Amino acid sequence: MTQLTNTQASSNTQFSSEAVTPNTPIVLTIAGSDSGGGAGIQADIKAMSATGSFACSVITAITSQNTQGVSAIFPIPLDHVASQLDAVFTDLNIVAVKVGMLADSEIIKVVAEKIRQYQPQHLVIDPVMVATSGDLLLEDSAISTLKRELIPLADIITPNLPEGAALTGKSVPESETEMQDMIDDLRALDAKAVLLKGGHLEKDENSNDLLILPQSSALISAKRFPTKNTHGTGCTLSSAIASFLAQGNTLEQAVHLGKQYITHAIAHADELQVGQGHGPVNHFYAGHADVS
Repeated sequence: MTQLTNTQASSNTQFSSEAVTPNTPIVLTIAGSDSGGGAGIQADIKAMSATGSFACSVITAITSQNTQGVSAIFPIPLDHVASQLDAVFTDLNIVAVKVGMLADSEIIKVVAEKIRQYQPQHLVIDPVMVATSGDLLLEDSAISTLKRELIPLADIITPNLPEGAALTGKSVPESETEMQDMIDDLRALDAKAVLLKGGHLEKDENSNDLLILPQSSALISAKRFPTKNTHGTGCTLSSAIASFLAQGNTLEQAVHLGKQYITHAIAHADELQVGQGHGPVNHFYAGHADVS
């Protein structure tokens, strides 16, 4: 385990204030749509744009959702998921792909097939499997398909603690030590790297994530901010990592930059007034380019 790395939030950090240029890398998000705009495809596009990449999308499901919860999910027909993937891959120079919500085994198989066909340079998978309530969003068969078909293709997967437990069959970690006890089981999933997110350990002063590489691991720490507005944090972090990978950063650099970005976005979340429940993070905390 390498020494703990501190990532401090500062309002002076700027990620992307320049206009998009022809050399801006293209990043694809494959995920569900959040009608409330705080998570899913909408959060992914905001995060990729705010961190300096051009975002395109393939929608796998349409959710009826707001800051208070999800009331309905409509999976997109398989042939249309496939046609969306063909459309973007055959025209756009997609450097990195972020995968989020995949509703069932059949959609997972379609996405895995297209990833193998088009072979993007980078693949980040946020295994969206467990709702905030703790309910599983994927059946056991779909989790098995995800582990067999898609995760071994990934440069990095970014499970939170309940998702890490669902992937490994272990109990949800309740401490940093128990997170480290999960390392071997997560390595066995055969992704090139794993970022096990410790945000659920709310009693800890800092928000600590565990970056697991084939031969080493490192704890990445950031200040924890007392806010209820954390909707879409996982989507945002994984999208930022994909964006930074597309820009030529190493995996470790992309993870550290992504952690820094989500920390700032959470730190500034209360500047927004969105909805009556758990609001979104502030993707554009760094301000907007002057268009006057």
